[in-house]
Amino acid sequence: MHTDLVSHLAQHRTLGAAPPEELAWLAAHGKLRTIARGELIARKNDAFTTLVVLLSGQFAIRVDRGAGPRKVMDWGPGDVTGLLPYSRMVKTPADVFVDEPGEIFEVDRRHFTEMTRECPTITTLLVHAMIDRARRFTSSDLQDEKMLSLGRLTAGLAHELNNPASAAARSAKLLTGTLVEAEAAVRRLVEAGLGPNELATIDRVRQTCVAVRSTPLTPIERSDREEALSGWLESHGIGGDVAAFLVDAVISIDDLDRLSSTLDGDTLDAAVRWVSAGCSSRALASEIENAASRMQNLVAALKRHTYMDRATAPEAIDLEPGLRDSVTLLMHKARHKSIALSVLVEPNLPRVLAIGGDVNQIWMNLIDNALDAAGDSGEVSVTAARHLDTVVVRIIDNGPGIPPELRERIFDPFFTTKPVGQGTGLGLDIARRLARRNNGDIEIDSRPRRTEFRVTLPIDEKPER
Repeated sequence: MHTDLVSHLAQHRTLGAAPPEELAWLAAHGKLRTIARGELIARKNDAFTTLVVLLSGQFAIRVDRGAGPRKVMDWGPGDVTGLLPYSRMVKTPADVFVDEPGEIFEVDRRHFTEMTRECPTITTLLVHAMIDRARRFTSSDLQDEKMLSLGRLTAGLAHELNNPASAAARSAKLLTGTLVEAEAAVRRLVEAGLGPNELATIDRVRQTCVAVRSTPLTPIERSDREEALSGWLESHGIGGDVAAFLVDAVISIDDLDRLSSTLDGDTLDAAVRWVSAGCSSRALASEIENAASRMQNLVAALKRHTYMDRATAPEAIDLEPGLRDSVTLLMHKARHKSIALSVLVEPNLPRVLAIGGDVNQIWMNLIDNALDAAGDSGEVSVTAARHLDTVVVRIIDNGPGIPPELRERIFDPFFTTKPVGQGTGLGLDIARRLARRNNGDIEIDSRPRRTEFRVTLPIDEKPER
């Protein structure tokens, strides 16, 4: 049996290149095990205790990251998994089930020290397998987190775009009605055959619509003004909702008195309605322009944030636009929870050498987490300043803080304190990976009412061209 096992190991895709004496040592220090379809190989958070060499069969790990279990990695004949020498992955991130029955060979961890001494080639092969496994997990995790982040961005953008889009549609509909009323009023004025002095008076009053109030009316001031306008209009036999259109215009009762001193009856009614329609048209056109600009700015922020059409290579990055765009794209969440979200960037902040898409992913993850932690009516601040040869970005919330017993685990993959389906446990892990990929790092300080995530990135030392 031992000879057959050595022969089988010699055909193994991962370990077959090892010398026969090392394969013989391995065969003598492990045991065979049969696996059945549907068998649970390991539960989530179980500690790895053995090296697993697949001889036949297949099993897979499925992770639920908020959208149901999904296969992130599988193993078949020729693969190795479980606990590998020098690996820092000591617990399984999710349940592992057998998809196809077969046979595995296991070596307990107590033999690892001797194995690294007696079997250098096998140890080297296992280290390479560990690196490949880490790369596959990292790629899968990052892709999943990017998709989830894109989903959050899309939901937030849809919410933010809905308000200006609705405002633009509403204003456009009202504008159509206002233009119809203006045309009717113009026809009545033309039929009245007004003289130059009368037309000049009407035009002077209408020009006041161009002016903009220095300060908006308070609710009480607005109510008082509408009441005064309604009283004037009623006393001059002008009905309808004209007062509502004039209330925001810089038109005084004195202006209307000048009209009434020149015009009367149906002509005064037509003139007031024409002035009112002109004021309303200008206001509605301004609302449409503001709404369109808001939508344009949101789309531009998303494009800048995702670095669309840009190569994923390190370059000199100005952090301020990315920080402000991240806040813009998450502002809907802050408003929904009545959170005060602010950004303060040191003037003339130096650029950092980094991948733009990476650092913006970091800001999204950390600010989003801070908004969750702050709770309703909380505060989240984002600051950026130079420190020696680095730029330090701080994301601070006034939530309850992170208990000391959890601080060592918050960067662990799949660790989350959020309810099932509301967190993947990957956000902080991904943020730290991205920071380190850009030669930076993330640190945390936490106490009740103040949690600070501190991101440090190296300054680009090359002179600007």
